[in-house]
Amino acid sequence: MELREQAARPTLAQKLGDVTHVSPLLHKVRHLSGCTEEQVEDWLLKCAVGRGASHYRQSFDPSLPPDNPAVTDEELGVALCLYHHPFNPILIRAAAQLLSAGATNAQSLAHLAVMERCEPVLLHIAGAAARVAPDQEPWASLRRCLSSRRHARTDVLPHWSRFVLQTGFTPAGRGNHIEWLTRDE
Repeated sequence: MELREQAARPTLAQKLGDVTHVSPLLHKVRHLSGCTEEQVEDWLLKCAVGRGASHYRQSFDPSLPPDNPAVTDEELGVALCLYHHPFNPILIRAAAQLLSAGATNAQSLAHLAVMERCEPVLLHIAGAAARVAPDQEPWASLRRCLSSRRHARTDVLPHWSRFVLQTGFTPAGRGNHIEWLTRDE
């Protein structure tokens, strides 16, 4: 089978059993980044890594445009969770680390999640945070103020353990050490 004959990767929407909508945020991101539809996923991840989601550091295509500070951290995090992208759990995990910072505006994040219809993804991350770091912001605030527009199939989203660092050894010896991944600031 030739490359052009291969089936396209399913989108996050397809994996969740949902549909996409006309996204003002995706339009804004594409306009401000100057990226093509094919480049935007890599550009978003590159920007997230550059802004502190260092756990997902990798080599990026040098032809990708530079980060644009006109895209807020909240917009960048939500854009990583848009249903339009081909399914890639790394985008969701990078969004979780990027948004796990004291400076993240939970109200703005909740508003964007509703506007972009990705509240099931952010609530999934917030639920994972509740297991490990229940007071971690903005996740604690999102659990209080955000409700899902409908039940979405979240079994395809990353397991809670993919949002943390964990080891079987601690400085005190054997033991379980689990730490929520936060943004490098």
